[in-house]
Amino acid sequence: MADDSRGRVSAALLLARGAVAVAITAALLASCSSGEQARRDPSASASPSAAPRESSGRTPPPSAAPSGRPGDAQAPSVGDADTLAGQLDRAVTTLRKRDATVDEVRKAGEFQQLAVRALARASHPFRRQVLASLRPATARETRAQLTAADLLTALTEPRVKFPPWRILEPPQPEVLLAYYREAERLTGVPWTYLAAIHLVETRMGRIRGPSTAGALGPMQFMPATWARYGAGGDINDPRDAVLAAARLLKDHGAPGDMAGALWHYNPSSRYVGAVTAYARTMQESASAYRGYWHWQVFCQLRRGAYLLPVGYPDVRPVPLPGG
Repeated sequence: MADDSRGRVSAALLLARGAVAVAITAALLASCSSGEQARRDPSASASPSAAPRESSGRTPPPSAAPSGRPGDAQAPSVGDADTLAGQLDRAVTTLRKRDATVDEVRKAGEFQQLAVRALARASHPFRRQVLASLRPATARETRAQLTAADLLTALTEPRVKFPPWRILEPPQPEVLLAYYREAERLTGVPWTYLAAIHLVETRMGRIRGPSTAGALGPMQFMPATWARYGAGGDINDPRDAVLAAARLLKDHGAPGDMAGALWHYNPSSRYVGAVTAYARTMQESASAYRGYWHWQVFCQLRRGAYLLPVGYPDVRPVPLPGG
């Protein structure tokens, strides 16, 4: 995303950043990269300095369930604001229920992703109507998710063809949460930010494959950056990658200056804003993580949008409603 011709980002900073365009393309509503690095945010000429909120001490209960089974999530009602608001409220309520079954949690998370996608594509009046009809907690969470969606969408362009990735089943949510918590204990970096980066970069490790810039692994490190922060670990190992990401962030000001640290991970104010928005939803309610773990890989081609299910490319992409 860096534009070397502008001279705004030093070579050292470019070496240090771990996130790249292919990572952003995995995020909600972000397009699959068009084969070039995503456009760098022109406003990212200086490191922002927003202070983070306190990390939530609550731990979401395990919500493991097979992912990548498209087709059985409830379809968002895009024609009626009150109906869609009711659907979203029920999904978020399910994610917050400790006695929800694993299948209920999966369907709620997958529906939430589809609903936020639909809202991000809807007219602003319809979006406002839905947000006004939501319960306050759901509205706050959905606004943050829409903010992230808008920011990430602005960073990418539709891809001409499907990416050369493999889509894998990610580690179970409680396993990943233990890695995030371990990294927080060792570095002070809030676990919510590590989970948010993981979500944006590779959908919690679903995407396996190098970026167009050569970044690798579930947290998308350039090899030279990994040599500095990987501590001799495996770039494709989720625990090693999460710990390395925490080291990088701590080395650049976290947890005191999370925005500045994120900017060193990827020098774009839009990237910083999107990751921060997701992290804050988990800080407000750790149950948001239960839903995010079930968010799938969406890919925007010029001819339409697709879900890349677990097993891709052997399993065919699934067209998304509305293109």
